[in-house]
This record gives sequence, structure tokens and C-alpha cells, in this order.
Amino acid sequence: MIPRQPVRWRCLSFTFCLLCSAAALATLSSCSKSDGARTNMSATPNTLPVVAVTRIGRRPMARYLTISSELVPFQEIDVYAKESGYVSKLYVDYGSHVRKGQLMAVLEIPELQAQLQEDQAAIKSAADQVTDAEHQLGRVQAQHNVLHLQFERLNNVAKSKPGLVAQQEVDEAQGKDLAAESQIEASKANLQAAQSQMAVAQSKLAHDQALFDYSKITAPFDGVVTQRYANFGTLMQAGTSSIQALPLVKLSQEDLFRLVIPVPESYVRYIKVGDQVNVRVPSLDRDLPGKVTRFSVDVTGSTRTMHTEVDVPNPKGVLIPGVYAEATLTLDRRGDALVVPLQGVNQEGGKASVFIVDQSNAIQIRQITLGIQTEDEAEVLSGLQDGDSVVIGDRSGLRAGEAVQPKVTQISSYQNQS
Repeated sequence: MIPRQPVRWRCLSFTFCLLCSAAALATLSSCSKSDGARTNMSATPNTLPVVAVTRIGRRPMARYLTISSELVPFQEIDVYAKESGYVSKLYVDYGSHVRKGQLMAVLEIPELQAQLQEDQAAIKSAADQVTDAEHQLGRVQAQHNVLHLQFERLNNVAKSKPGLVAQQEVDEAQGKDLAAESQIEASKANLQAAQSQMAVAQSKLAHDQALFDYSKITAPFDGVVTQRYANFGTLMQAGTSSIQALPLVKLSQEDLFRLVIPVPESYVRYIKVGDQVNVRVPSLDRDLPGKVTRFSVDVTGSTRTMHTEVDVPNPKGVLIPGVYAEATLTLDRRGDALVVPLQGVNQEGGKASVFIVDQSNAIQIRQITLGIQTEDEAEVLSGLQDGDSVVIGDRSGLRAGEAVQPKVTQISSYQNQS
């Protein structure tokens, strides 16, 4: 049988137990608070928020402007007849490819043919008159030579041997000599008149021949026939007359096209003659080189755009008039730009900033200055360095100084996941 302890000892033991229990609870409470504080300050990676980041770097960057417009031939004209006539021969049709100077059609012009015959007859008559005038001039000059010699002889004898020859004979010889000289001048005038008539007849023949040559309609430049308006026997009116004339064909230049694009006012300052342009033709699935060749140098008030023309060579004849094409102009270009994706940039009030993850995996907010911008990215002029990790994911719950777990993500793959 266990002896019973005194009441006083039992009270002290109970009091001691209570004190020990309170100390233990205090110790546990202190440890719990300390562990909680340490958990917030240095949480394990599994408990940190994961943020998507991308490391920015330097590379070439450019800003482009793409405008759609219609491809048209560099030259496209309706070919008219210069003189009225009937189509007697036709050598071209839809789709015919012609070279400059190639014969396309021949007109029958009976009136001009008859006029040419008259001109040729007039030239023959004028030539006969010139021949007669030349013969007459030759005869008169021969007579003058004889009469002049007679006068010289008599005059010399009269001077060397006075009284041997009567002065009347000398005077008569001199008169005949002067009369022969007058006949020479008259014959020369007749010859000049005949030659003038000959020149007039030749000029008229040349004029009528030039008009008759217009009965042969030729191609003014290399191209392709896109329309044909006349058939055999069609009466073609002269294109210079006041009557509404019918063209023979429509001819389009095919080795060079032009793309007329309306450049918005805000981009006018970037456009220069000689700028290279990439021309995309979706319907043909082709990309062709082009060049800014000319622009109007003024902005249209109604559309606030500038008329700009891009020349597009077509050496292989693949382009088709009337198809739509997309002209891509280079506005700005940087050879070594620090590039940041726009989805990681916060822009507010004309200022831009980004969230970055520093080397200790903490969030920092950086104010940056942007340069040229495209649809997806922008040039960073200041505020970031090559290799910085920029947050591209959701930033609404992030705060400066907060520890995170960065996950490097490619922009394309991140967009696909989104």
C-alpha cells in the first residue's frame, strides 16, 4: 500500500505541472510564429507564383506599312486610225503579243491611193518642165557666149585701130550681148520656177504618202492586245476627227506594271523615290520586287492620302492587269535594336513600363523609353538591358519586390498556349 502524500506537496506538484504546460505552449506558439515568418520570407519554389518571362535581346528590326491596290499596266491605250478607211487586213486578236512597230492592221483608203497617183503625175510634169527650162538656159547661154565674143573682138579692134570699125557696129554688138544676158536671167528665173513647182509636187507627194502610210496601223510599244473593237471591213474613222471614232484595239504594256497606292498622311514623311517595295500578289501566290518611282508630293484633302506609284517589272509576263496586290513599304529600319514584346509593355498616360524578374527572382518595375513599334514588338531606347527577363504573362496580381518563380517562354509558344 502506497503511502499518501501530504496535501501541500500535491499542490506544489500540480502548480509545477501547470507552469510547465504554459511554458511549453508559449514555446510552441513562438516556434509557430517564427516558422510562419520564415515561410513568407523564403518560401519554397513550389509555393511561389509562376510567371511567364522572355529574355530580350538585340537584333535587326523594321517597321512596315502594307497597302493593297490594283495592278495596272504602265501604259495602256486605245489604238486609233489616223486616217479613215476600211479594215482590209487584221493581224492581231485578243491576247496577241506585239513588238514596237509591228504591223497590226491595214486600211483600204481609195481616195489617198488616187491622190498619190495624181501627185506622181504632177511630179513627172514638173520634172519635164525643169528639163525644158534647163535646156532653154543652155541654149541662151551658148548664144550669149557667141555674141559676147563678137562684141569683144569688135571693141578691141576699135580701140587698137581707130576708124577701122564703125562705132555703130560696136554698139550693135554690145546691144546683142546685153540682150543675150537678159535672156539668160529670164531662163534662170524660168528654171527656178520649174524647180519650185517640182518641190511643191514632191512635198505634196510626201504629205499624201505619209497619210497613206497611216493606213498601216502599227504597235506604238511592246505589249499585249487586251481588247479588239474592229473586224474585217469595219469603217475606221480618223481618231483626229470630231466624230466619235472607234478604236482598233486596246494595247497594254506587259513588261512593266504600276501599283498606285494611297499612302496615309501620317506615313508620308517616310516615303522616298527609290525605296524598295515588296509586292505580294495573293491570287498568283507570288512576291515581286518593286520600287517607289513617283508620288504627287501633296496630300488629297478628301482622303488625307498621297498618290504614290510603285513600278513593278514583269519580265516573265506573270502579272495580269487588274489583279490586286499588297505593297509592303519599309518605314523604319534598325540594324541592332533592343527589342521587347508589346504584350509585356504597360502603356499609360504616354509613359511605358515593364515588369522584370531580377537575379534574385523578385519583381521589379522599370520605366522604359520606346522607339519604333510594330504590331507585336517595340524598340527599347532606355530602361532595359540585353538579357533582362521581361514578364509577358498576367501582371495584375504582381507587386514590386515580390518573389516569383520565372518560367522562360518563347513568345510564339506562349501565344499558342493562351
